[in-house]
Amino acid sequence: MIYKRLKKNEDFQKVFSRGKKCFSPALIVLYMPAKETTLGICVSKKHGTSVKRNRIKRLIREAFRSVCKDLSKPYCFVILPKQSEVYTLKAIRKSLCGILEREKFFS
Repeated sequence: MIYKRLKKNEDFQKVFSRGKKCFSPALIVLYMPAKETTLGICVSKKHGTSVKRNRIKRLIREAFRSVCKDLSKPYCFVILPKQSEVYTLKAIRKSLCGILEREKFFS
């Protein structure tokens, strides 16, 4: 399953207001049912310079890309990373898989 990206502020606001929240050590995931799988990422300036923030976004996109093909239904996701010293693909993928398994997104 290929996903689309959330880009408009109004789409983010829908998920923030109506979506459900899940927490893990590295991520906060907001989600709600949708017609197709979409992903939005919010990284605040507290995480560092634009170079660091863009790297965090690339890592989250890659982790989600590897996991999204196993989703049972389409959802709209917004992912917020928690502050950390080091961001690794392995840690982000582990947190994301943990949340998705706990919330029963896989068939």
